[in-house]
Amino acid sequence: MKNNIFGYIFILFIIIIMGFAIYRVKIKDGNKEENSNITATVNGDIKKGTKMTLAISNFDTINPIITHNKKVQDIDKLIYEPLIGVTEDFKLDYILAKECAKSSGNTYIIKLRQAVKWSDGSKFTSDDVKFTIDKLKESESSIYSKNVSNIQEVDIIDNYTLKIILSSNINNFEYYLNFPILSNSYYKDTDFWNTEKNKAPITTGGFTISEVTNNTIILEKNKNWWNKEKKSTIEQITINLYSTVAEMYNAFKMGSIDLISTQNSEYQNYIGTIGYDINEIEGREFVFLALNVNSKYLSDLNLRKAIRATIDKNRVISNSFGSMYKPVNFPLNTTNYLIQEGEENFYNLDEKWNLLTTAGWEQKNGVWQKLINYKANNINLNLVVRSNNSVCTRAAEDIKNQLQEQGIFVNIIYADDGLYNSYLNNVNYDMMLCSINQPIAPDMNIYFGRNNLANFYNDEVNEILNFINNSSDENELKAKYQRLYDIYNEQVPYIGLARNKVLALKNTNLVGEIKANWYSMFYNVYEWYTSD
Repeated sequence: MKNNIFGYIFILFIIIIMGFAIYRVKIKDGNKEENSNITATVNGDIKKGTKMTLAISNFDTINPIITHNKKVQDIDKLIYEPLIGVTEDFKLDYILAKECAKSSGNTYIIKLRQAVKWSDGSKFTSDDVKFTIDKLKESESSIYSKNVSNIQEVDIIDNYTLKIILSSNINNFEYYLNFPILSNSYYKDTDFWNTEKNKAPITTGGFTISEVTNNTIILEKNKNWWNKEKKSTIEQITINLYSTVAEMYNAFKMGSIDLISTQNSEYQNYIGTIGYDINEIEGREFVFLALNVNSKYLSDLNLRKAIRATIDKNRVISNSFGSMYKPVNFPLNTTNYLIQEGEENFYNLDEKWNLLTTAGWEQKNGVWQKLINYKANNINLNLVVRSNNSVCTRAAEDIKNQLQEQGIFVNIIYADDGLYNSYLNNVNYDMMLCSINQPIAPDMNIYFGRNNLANFYNDEVNEILNFINNSSDENELKAKYQRLYDIYNEQVPYIGLARNKVLALKNTNLVGEIKANWYSMFYNVYEWYTSD
């Protein structure tokens, strides 16, 4: 009997141990599941939103070579593709073109990708490229008209090969092949400029137009897209159309739009300060002083450097251009792969003093003087500015004040367009305040080439220009452009002042890093998604 009792107790003990073990396993598994859910949430593995909303105000047409709306031009880069675009750091990016080579003189041979289809399944061919170039040459108002203005002839060699003949040599011509290509067959027998087909042209890009209403344009992933390497989480993009910018700002504030861009310094008055992230993008407008290195006073390098050391760029920007500009030095964007800019801040009044005294100038009663041919001379400089540009005239006045506070006299010449262009063409000024939209190509000829804005000539620079105009080796180009950058700083033919900024405002529900330049905001759109 006793043995039976011990046997029952043993069996009961085993049952208790097994029950406890099962309980621990269940608890552990439950914790694993809970931890797994937490990790999935943290890592973003829970369902990612596949729909994104953008916006356009004052919409005209989605046709990329007809539209005059900058917001349309930005969004069009999701829909249409060029032969050659640029990367985030302004390298050439071969898209519909597989190769582009200069064969002889001003003749280029372009090889196209053969696996490309339009969104309706039809083949992309050389006919489409020639058609687009012909349409651009018909128009003077398209943003891309200048890209093709020097194209004299387009010959189709076969379905995937073209020959382009230019009327004159164009440095960095490949960069100007960034215009979007449209379908020849789609527009056959239509009035291209007025057809209803412009509401939703077919495309070769990552997204295609699936629906158009009076208030929205719906984009869907292009199932026929040739670029299989880019797999987008975003499957649908709704583009809301607004009559005014104010309406668009209000919609963004209410959370109805995921991403907008602006150059309006007062944007916070419309959308507040919370609920979104700000991404600053360098613009293409470059504001600078051209110094005539052949003029009476500015032929002296020390005086050019002294002028640079006297001008406080931040003061000029604050007083004249405002918060949507930033101080810069060199014409190329700081993100351009061709140069590595230093942290140069040339504003230094003590250095100005040293430079002027080294050049033989003396300061008397707050004015810099020098005996020239037994006669006391002050530093008197003419500064030319375009009279109808109120922002630049304010900047010229601020520069004048800064220099005169340091004993250097400036006479501002407020020139109308005709007089301004006369000064510009003849370079008969001491200084000229210029504002230029830097082209997409890294062309330095306007600053260093023949008849440049500073009358600057240097044998080494001339050799560098000849080299970079005829080379495609990336490493060699970087070395040559970096040397141009150094000479620019050493010889001071120009004083860079400011560059405009564009702000990309991203709703916090849109997840993903904004990688952008002034050419495109959508370099990594395929990595974005929305959170619920």
